[in-house]
Order: sequence, then C-alpha cells, then structure tokens
Amino acid sequence: MVRHMSEVPGRSCPLAYRYGAAALAAAPAVSAETLYVVGGLYGNPFALDAVEAMAAQEKSATTICFNGDFNWFNVDEAAFLSINQRVLAHHAIAGNVEFELCSAMMDAGCGCAYPENVDQSLVERSNRIHARLKLTAQKFPEMLVSLSSLPLFARFSVGGAQIGVVHGDAHSLAGWLFDAVELDLDANRDTIVQAFSAANVSIFASTHTCLPATRRFQLKDGIGVVANNGAAGMPNFQAQRTGLLTRISVDPSPHASVYGMKHGDVHIDAIAIGYDDIRWREAFLRNWPEGSDAHTSYWKRMEDGPNHQVTQAHAT
Repeated sequence: MVRHMSEVPGRSCPLAYRYGAAALAAAPAVSAETLYVVGGLYGNPFALDAVEAMAAQEKSATTICFNGDFNWFNVDEAAFLSINQRVLAHHAIAGNVEFELCSAMMDAGCGCAYPENVDQSLVERSNRIHARLKLTAQKFPEMLVSLSSLPLFARFSVGGAQIGVVHGDAHSLAGWLFDAVELDLDANRDTIVQAFSAANVSIFASTHTCLPATRRFQLKDGIGVVANNGAAGMPNFQAQRTGLLTRISVDPSPHASVYGMKHGDVHIDAIAIGYDDIRWREAFLRNWPEGSDAHTSYWKRMEDGPNHQVTQAHAT
C-alpha cells in the first residue's frame, strides 16, 4: 500500500499536536516585564549559559520561556540530564522533539512534520537522530514524566501586549505557517490574521522551522507581529555562528539587536546568542562524528551558517 506523504514518519502531524488558536485565548497569562523566548536550543549548553548571562544583565527581572526542541544533539546521558534540569527551572513548553520523547509510538518519527520540499534523506536522518535521543531519554523515567507534563503553548503579558508562545504555529505544535516563506504567501494572510483574533493576542512568538522571521500583519484593531527566532542553539544566518532569541520587553534592550521593532509600548528584538562556538562544536563532534546522521545534516550549518540573510528574516 502506498502511504500518503503526510503519513510518513517525520512528515506526519498527529492529531495530538493540534490545539487551534482559540485554545490560546483561554490560557492564563503570565505577566512579565522582559520576556526571552528561546526556541530550538537543540541541546547546546553553551547557548544556555549565554542566555542566562544575558538575562542577568537586564534592567528588570527576566522571564525565560523555552518554546520547545531544547533537546536534539544532547544524546549522551550527562548532557541530556543537565539540559533538561536547567531548562525546566524556567518556563517551558513542549516541542515536537520533547513530545515524541514521551510518546510510546514511533509513527511520527521526530515529529517535525517536514513539508514536501524537504529531501526525504534529511527526514530519515532526523528520525534516526530522534530515535537515538529517545534511547537516552528512556534511562531517565522521572525526567520523562516532567517532560510529558509540559503544555503545548503558553500565554504571556508584557506591557500592553498579549503574547502567544507556541512551538510551531497558532494551530499546531509542528505547524509551518510561521515559516519565513509561508509568512509571505498571500494565500496564508487571512488565516494568520484570523489566528490573532482567535487567540486574542497581538504577538505570536514561535520557532520550529529553524530559520528566523519577523513579520507584521494588519489587523482590524491594530498590528499583529509574528516573531520566529529560528534557532537558539545553532547559527541562523550565512557566515555567522550565533544563536537567536526573541526578546519582548517594556525596556529597550541592553544587548545589540540584530533587528527589531517597537510594538505599542513594547520592544520586540531578535538578540544574538554569542555562545562558545569552539567548545560547542567540540561537544557536538564527541556525539556526532563525521559520517553520523547529525553531522551529515547539520555540520555545514554549524560551520558556515544556513543560506539565510538578515534581510530575509526581517522584511521591512
């Protein structure tokens, strides 16, 4: 029997991933003066060090929310335990990586729900990376209990802004609607605009698609902003070796902004995470030497950055 592309592990989007934008409207809001949304840490402890150090330099107390996929390359036991203990000391929601670590099924593979333009060989490598990570995770049943209790989305209030923090998009844990390309398609505009209304937010902060993008949308009663930070634990732009987080605050950033905007009384900025690149790549190679699945999929990006420019991330 021929399987439909959406049923292939790594491309499927399970029903359990789908919550709908209206669910965010009912979520209780956590109030913050400065919010860091840190998506796609991917097991990078040096990026986590840098995020916590930057938060300590803020004028006001900083709330950090890890919006999923904080695990990925951290397949050795010590790294897996450390990353999760440190992340769960902050606010966190599940990404598809964490959700599938806790799933007894293997039907969704890595749970990325990759679109059809992604090469099947990459999808299969991702499934194998996740399977190896899952073997490590199963050695820590108490941690899996904690991960299984993570919500799929969160709501924050900063100044006069209501913020929906998601992993994928407004509707699904692994949705691609907030991908840099998808955000610019006229065919998606009405769906995105309606999502702001259904969720009762003016800002969506996301990750999942692994490339950053911030876009404005004209709403009936103002402007809506989608801020996708790409990856906190990997390079985001060509010829650069820094992660990226989304900072939303009533105060201007004490850190240089890669790009940003003012939205009402709050600042929305993409802030570079200057992690210890040398030590991170050394740690990566210990788990993923040349010829391994993660090395094949990610090493070029870790050295040279993706084929993505700041002008593509922040369209004026």
